[in-house]
Amino acid sequence: MRQPSQAAERVIVKVVIAGGFGVGKTTAIGSISDIEPLRTEEVLTEQSAATDNLHGVERKTTTTVAFDFGRVGWDDPDPIELYLFGTPGQPRFWDFWHDLSEGAFGAVVLADTRRIGSSFHAADFFEQRGLPFIIAINRFPGTTPRTLLEIREAFDVDRDVPLMFCDARNPESVASVLLTLIQHVVQTRSSNSSLLDA
Repeated sequence: MRQPSQAAERVIVKVVIAGGFGVGKTTAIGSISDIEPLRTEEVLTEQSAATDNLHGVERKTTTTVAFDFGRVGWDDPDPIELYLFGTPGQPRFWDFWHDLSEGAFGAVVLADTRRIGSSFHAADFFEQRGLPFIIAINRFPGTTPRTLLEIREAFDVDRDVPLMFCDARNPESVASVLLTLIQHVVQTRSSNSSLLDA
């Protein structure tokens, strides 16, 4: 007698989304999360003007002070649930990144071509930790176009680090970024296993 098939167990994966101040991390998590995202945003005050550089994001009125959290699940081809942790962008909060990236599967470095240098630290951070990451360039309206080659040269990252454009407001675009990260991490781990087995 044929036994009923067991439903595949859902795999839970932790992903960190990091980058400079105002690049769209909170927006990206909010656009794709299946749940109401947890946000730790506070209103920017005059007291923070000395430490928070608003050049290029003068309209921004709030800032993440701990982390953002969202969750998204897929069932095709295998059941997977991503726990998304967004880092605060300002240098005064960088110490949180160590805790947030503990146990992470991989990371997305989100960048804004208007202030691309604000996300260099994120790429350096994950590179030094040995955590696989990709770089996603959030296309803000009215920005000067840059090619992926120019962006790769600016970040000075290995050729195997995937780079792509995205729109943090668009759930399908964010989903494409997350799927690219998953594929990159799986491929990286496979390559490393082959090297260790050789």
